[in-house]
Amino acid sequence: MRVVDCNWMQLEAYLETDDRIVLPLGSVEQHAYLSLGVDVILSERVAVEAAEPLGVPVLPSLPYGITPYFGAYPGSPSVSAESYGALLRDVLGSLHAQGFRRFMLVNGHGGNGGGRPAVEAWAEQSGAQVLWHDWWAAPRTRAVVDSIDPDASHASWMENFPWTRLAGVAQPDGHKPPQDIAPLRGSDPSAVRELLGDGSLGGFYERPDRDVLRVWAAGVEEAREALESGWRDG
Repeated sequence: MRVVDCNWMQLEAYLETDDRIVLPLGSVEQHAYLSLGVDVILSERVAVEAAEPLGVPVLPSLPYGITPYFGAYPGSPSVSAESYGALLRDVLGSLHAQGFRRFMLVNGHGGNGGGRPAVEAWAEQSGAQVLWHDWWAAPRTRAVVDSIDPDASHASWMENFPWTRLAGVAQPDGHKPPQDIAPLRGSDPSAVRELLGDGSLGGFYERPDRDVLRVWAAGVEEAREALESGWRDG
C-alpha cells in the first residue's frame, strides 16, 4: 500500500502488527529518449507491486540522487554523497522514532550507492534492520536481462517500459556498443556527454514488450521475496 493513500491513523494501526516500511530511491536524470523520471518511476512502481500482497507501506520515491557525471544533460540535478547519506539517515531515523524497525530501500539508480555506507552505519548504531535492494541488478532479474541482451544498461530497452516511454518520441533502431559507467563516475560531465552522446550506456534501445515484461516480473518477484523473508531473525 502506498503511504500517500493512507492517513496517520491507518499507519499507526499497521504498526500494531508489523514494523516494515519501504523507501524507494530514484534519481531524476537523463535516460536518452526515455523519461527523465525513469529511476523514480521504476523504483516506486516495483516497490508498490512487490509490497502490495504483503500489505507493507511504501513511501514516495526520493527523486534526487547522486549523479554528478550526468550534469551536462539538462534536467539531471545531483546531490553529494554526504548530503544524500545524511538525508537517508534523517528519513530513516524519524521513521524509527515512530516505531518502524525494518526498512527496505528499493534503489533504482546505481549512483545512489554512495549513500549506502551512511545507512548501514546508522542501522548498526540504531539496531534497525535495513535491506538495500538494487532492483534491476538483483541476480534473477539481471539473468533475464542477460539472456536477452547482455549489453543492456542505462537508458536501454531494459528501462524502456510502457510507463517510462514518452508519447511521440521514437527510439533509434539497432544496438549501441556498451560503455562501463564505473570509470565515468569521476569524469567531467562535459566529457561524459561527449562520450555517450544521447546518454544510453549501451544495448538495444527497444525490445518487444514480451521481453521487457519478463524483466519486470522478475524484478517484482525478487523484491517481494526480499521484503518477505530477507530479514535476520530477532
